[in-house]
Amino acid sequence: MSTYTLPAPLTRPQVVEKTVWTVASGDLRPSANTKCWPTQAELEQRVGAALADLGWSVTRAHEYDPEAGHGFISSQRMGIEVFRSVPLDAPLVVVEAVWQYSHHLLAGLRDHRGPILLVANWAGDFPGLVGLLNLTGSMTKAGIEHSVLWSKDFTDTWARDRLAEWLETGTIDHDLSHVRELDRGALAEDSAEVQLGRALARQLVEEKAVVGVFDEGCMGMYNAIIDDELLNPLGIYKERLSQSALLAEMDRVDPAEVEEVHDWLERAGFTFHYGTDEATELTRAQVLRQLAMYIAAVRMSDDFGLDAVGIQYQQGLKDQCPASDLAEGLLNNVERPPVRSRDGSRELYPGSALPHFNEVDEAVAVDALVTNRIWTAMGLDPATTLHDIRWGEDFEGTFVWVFEISGSVPASHNGGYDRSYGMRQPPMFFPLGGSTLSGVSRPGEIVWSRVFVAEGVLQVDLGRGHVVELPEEETRRRLQATDPQWPIMHAVLHGVSRDQLMARHKANHIQVVYAPDAETADRALTAKVAMFDALGLRVHLCGDVAL
Repeated sequence: MSTYTLPAPLTRPQVVEKTVWTVASGDLRPSANTKCWPTQAELEQRVGAALADLGWSVTRAHEYDPEAGHGFISSQRMGIEVFRSVPLDAPLVVVEAVWQYSHHLLAGLRDHRGPILLVANWAGDFPGLVGLLNLTGSMTKAGIEHSVLWSKDFTDTWARDRLAEWLETGTIDHDLSHVRELDRGALAEDSAEVQLGRALARQLVEEKAVVGVFDEGCMGMYNAIIDDELLNPLGIYKERLSQSALLAEMDRVDPAEVEEVHDWLERAGFTFHYGTDEATELTRAQVLRQLAMYIAAVRMSDDFGLDAVGIQYQQGLKDQCPASDLAEGLLNNVERPPVRSRDGSRELYPGSALPHFNEVDEAVAVDALVTNRIWTAMGLDPATTLHDIRWGEDFEGTFVWVFEISGSVPASHNGGYDRSYGMRQPPMFFPLGGSTLSGVSRPGEIVWSRVFVAEGVLQVDLGRGHVVELPEEETRRRLQATDPQWPIMHAVLHGVSRDQLMARHKANHIQVVYAPDAETADRALTAKVAMFDALGLRVHLCGDVAL
């Protein structure tokens, strides 16, 4: 009989009474981790103080690395190693003051048996809230039980009480009374909007759609990957594309065509804030390279017959070319610089938006495709985009969200190209620069939504809101408190409070689209609900929604 050397079972520390373990996931980009570390350290100190006041001690599962200049888990492998030292049944707190890559933690979180709490700082300058929302969406998709909590400094009574609740019960019972399952009886089957939604769903399933995916898994967003087995029954299929092919196509674009697109934007009134220092300022050379990407993306979409397209950009492309954001914003707008086929014989996607799902968020691909078809069929502007749920504060008695996308919105959301502008992307995230397609979103009625995976099925939250115009001084303050280069939307959600959205939302991204008035927005939302329902998604109405 043969004898083998068997691996020894993993030995973990024992659970210590009244001791919480903490971990912190970071970025994959070292520059972001080092810059954000002081804010992370401060948040961890505040959370630790709150726990101490409640009679608990803290053990951090990984130390500060003086050579790296931060104390974040910065890779999936590191996360796996760190979790080997965490007791399986210990209470675990994930502390986030930054954007984080969720896959750094998922291997450890999937195995963990103790209660898990995600906490973030309520602040605009460092996107801990965005990181928390991505992680909760990823954990929801993975079926990992967890609770969430947020606070400016964890000295307020509300946060302290919720923290005590979690320590005592292992969970936090947030108010989710704003969410209700779709009652199909509320859909009038003979209404024009319901019939439109049902017909468009049938068409999508029967005729199919193809979405182009330039490299999956952008920025650790596990929640942004939807398996083919969930997408295909909707009639949606992925065309998996390589970003190296996009770079090659960019190199084939005639420089004269790029100049034509640049001239078109300047004639439309778009303002580029140019400088001369490539390292810190926007230059014309950066913009021309971005416009080559725009042309290349349209041509490749035509090559593969795409109905929507998503460019990953981070990682990889950031080290090869300027940011993709200018191209993304142009694609999502109906009015955009014309792109012709390589032989010049025809215009590609004339008179229409080519929906782009930023950061290759495939849940956004589904949402953008549905939105585009409904709004187009109703004769409305189908320009749609995602935003990060970045932050927000009260203004004159109303809570106004700061929705920001990392660099691009359709120009129509700002009121046109003459109300839009381009600034250099922050060097910390975008070493080769590139222009934003930025501006302040115009006042108006919106429909918001989010497609997500939970319990192994596709689901969607939908609601209504409106965009307000704030005084210029307040807009500047909010921009300076976040990322002033990026487009901003001052959003008010109907019947959904700050804490209700944070407790419920299953993604860092929220999808928004305008309607010309409240009545039309309600009708378009009804058609969207009917289409999602007919496609088989589990539909949830959030806040004040009139079908």
